[in-house]
Amino acid sequence: MGGATATTTGKRVALTLGSGGARGYAHIGVIDVLEARGYEVVAISGCSMGAVIGGIYAAGELDAYREWVCQLDYFDVLKLVDVTWSPMGAMRASKVMSKLEELVGDCLIEDLPIPLTTVATDLARQREVWFQTGSLLRAMRASIAIPGVITPVHIGDQTLVDGGLLNPLPIIPTVSAHADLMLAVNVTAHSPQPVTLEELLPPDQGIAAAEEESASSLSGWMDVRGATRRLLDGLGNGGANDVDNEVGEGKTPNGRRAWGRLDMILASFDITQAALAKYKVAGYPPDILIEVPKTVCGAFEFHRADA
Repeated sequence: MGGATATTTGKRVALTLGSGGARGYAHIGVIDVLEARGYEVVAISGCSMGAVIGGIYAAGELDAYREWVCQLDYFDVLKLVDVTWSPMGAMRASKVMSKLEELVGDCLIEDLPIPLTTVATDLARQREVWFQTGSLLRAMRASIAIPGVITPVHIGDQTLVDGGLLNPLPIIPTVSAHADLMLAVNVTAHSPQPVTLEELLPPDQGIAAAEEESASSLSGWMDVRGATRRLLDGLGNGGANDVDNEVGEGKTPNGRRAWGRLDMILASFDITQAALAKYKVAGYPPDILIEVPKTVCGAFEFHRADA
């Protein structure tokens, strides 16, 4: 895939793909619909997972990426967790990046057929960093470096982390594109009531997804989730609150939610990104805004790609 040429006028799209972890799989569906309806993507900007999907698409490898992620189950995702003793993060993400390197190779952003901008955050200077040239792999890796979870990228005197820290929905890089419409996909949208992924699927698919989730070994997933959290919470130092909150009850004896360190980091990051995305949309309203509620799945539920 790489963006089919639009056969009619008015179908050139500047596409902004927001951050949001596993929820960013929704970007693939958006691209599918655009291509099916004859639209041509003429510019892409992306942050974090949006940078990954945007980069893979611009490189023409979205089909291969989709095939890979849709086959990942709980244990496959756990195998991708490469723990490090670094004080700057719990994971290196080297296993994920090795797979991405298999797909796109060592290509340069400026050589892609579609102009691409990925966004990271420079911790020292407290500002956004836009990647529009240079290594695509390095640009994607810098954009996904969730502070405290995935180790940062060092370039010169820059310490680069996830772009969602300052700009989870980077619309501005596409404003100057010669496009007929601007389309942004926000996958950290706030919803008054929690919305589940199954509720967003067609009725038959929603039921099937729920049954499949139930049929798979819940206790096995709790073991995986618990093991992952223990690794990220300091190799077992998460304390009594180290429980599964995404699939289990996750309550303390007094009825309050039990928060582990990983929960606190990801929930705080989600809240910040949701608020910042609203400001970005208000400042530069896209012609079309697609919003996916942040409650549909956890940021690290990468085993749910197919749904």
